[in-house]
Amino acid sequence: MYAKPTSPIEIDITAKDTEGTVRQIQEVIGGKIEERWGQYELIVNNLNAHGSIKFITFDWGVNLLQYDIIFHKEFVLIMDASEFNPIHFTYCLKGFCGHRFGYQDEIHTLEQFQSVIITSRDGGFNYGYFPKEEKLEINVIQISRKKYLKKRLNNVSQLNEKLYRVFMDEDHEKAFAYFGTYNLKLADQIGALRKIKQKGMIRILQIEGMVYQILSMHIQQHDKAMKEEVLPTTLLKRELRLIRNLANRIIKDVAKEYSLDHLSETVGLPQAKLQQGFKLLYARTVTEYIRHVRLEAARDLIRTTEMNISEVVYSIGFSSRSYFSKIFKEKYGISPNDFKNRTEIPVEEVVGVSN
Repeated sequence: MYAKPTSPIEIDITAKDTEGTVRQIQEVIGGKIEERWGQYELIVNNLNAHGSIKFITFDWGVNLLQYDIIFHKEFVLIMDASEFNPIHFTYCLKGFCGHRFGYQDEIHTLEQFQSVIITSRDGGFNYGYFPKEEKLEINVIQISRKKYLKKRLNNVSQLNEKLYRVFMDEDHEKAFAYFGTYNLKLADQIGALRKIKQKGMIRILQIEGMVYQILSMHIQQHDKAMKEEVLPTTLLKRELRLIRNLANRIIKDVAKEYSLDHLSETVGLPQAKLQQGFKLLYARTVTEYIRHVRLEAARDLIRTTEMNISEVVYSIGFSSRSYFSKIFKEKYGISPNDFKNRTEIPVEEVVGVSN
């Protein structure tokens, strides 16, 4: 549980949307708001905080709110849910924060790498607690239910029963909170969202697409938890970070010869924990993960280089071309040679086929 602060600075949020929320935060902590291509950013550098809070509103009832900030004092947001009460899909990429409903005494911790879904009941209050001197990178997707259901062609009936009731509760009669297990796939996706370099309209379109993907990952995790498909884990966050870093190193050097013994020794974790971590984070054993990233690398090499198939096989660490061809076809439904031939078809020939 989050340690309740003794005398946090209160920020009353009575706004009717995300923009109003950030502006009410600005009134207390200071800073200036800049806008570019529909994306707003509150930039702060004073005794209250250092960093930024970004937000962007889409026309399908969804808002993206990103904290990248260090608060120099303890703050608590007191959010009046009678005016603005979206479903919050929250993920702490770095740091942690706290939450409680107005009718609760205990503060629940939103931990690093944890998928959390929260919404209040109409007329209720959400309390969001931010620690001081803690680097925070928090991603929040907010869904306004009435607008979302009206604007988007979404078949919410396909959601599991609990989330379906949350989405269809347009009168906001019930509170809901789900604190999920650690999910480093979300960390990778949100990290990629933060690294988008494009500008202007292309940037906004890319952000929108990735927001939808992140939202689907939150929902998928909750669905698996309700079906009891989420693996229980005794792994610590530190151990999960080690496994994630190891997985990234494998991606960067797919041709290296890996063994479970060596990988276990490299990260300082028993083989059982290593396997448990890969199954939890990537739904694959260590061996299956290595094979997966090698095949992904091979596909990219075939598509983007002039290497022949034998050269590709050697460059990704396989020794048998026949074995590579077999598992490539099993994964992608096409042989490596056929895939290569298709990528080499000139544009003129492709156009001519439709005549």
